[in-house]
Amino acid sequence: MLVLVGLGNPETKYSMNRHNVGFMAIDNIAKSYSFSQFKNKFQSHIIAKKLNGSPILLVKPQTFMNLSGQSLSNIKKFYKLKNKQIIVIHDDLDLKIGDIRTKIGGSSGGHNGLKSIDSHIGDDYIRLRIGIGHPGEKNLVNNYVLGDFSKDESISINNLINDISSNLNLIIKNVDNLAQILSDTITRGKTNGF
Repeated sequence: MLVLVGLGNPETKYSMNRHNVGFMAIDNIAKSYSFSQFKNKFQSHIIAKKLNGSPILLVKPQTFMNLSGQSLSNIKKFYKLKNKQIIVIHDDLDLKIGDIRTKIGGSSGGHNGLKSIDSHIGDDYIRLRIGIGHPGEKNLVNNYVLGDFSKDESISINNLINDISSNLNLIIKNVDNLAQILSDTITRGKTNGF
């Protein structure tokens, strides 16, 4: 089983926020591959389906960003998962809009959703980092991440999310070497880099 976890905040008023790009990616995958309806379980919206013989679980924690690790910890225990089976999709202030990077482990970079996950399951899971840019000053960060994407930003982000969805089979097939494969195949700074 491979678990894709998108990070975000659950209320409608947050749906287009930069901080909710993980939810956006999960919703796009669910739509692109005709998953059924999300169910409420483990303090999350979850949905499962087999793609090319591989069971895939899509997860959107409903605990709000800062407590994302609570629901993921319960899911990990229930399905007896290893961290290498978990891909967390999240926003990253240190990457410009349209950039994407992967990594395993390392610092949370001040991201409260990642801090929560790290404290519950450790930090050696796969991260799919979607660049949202930085407002330039630390004191502007909170309002920035909880602000909506501009029209131009939305175009770049939607293109990138579509690329993630269209390459899901590549991700599934190569999950053990995902960080290296995506790093080798993504064109830096472009949304069509897969």
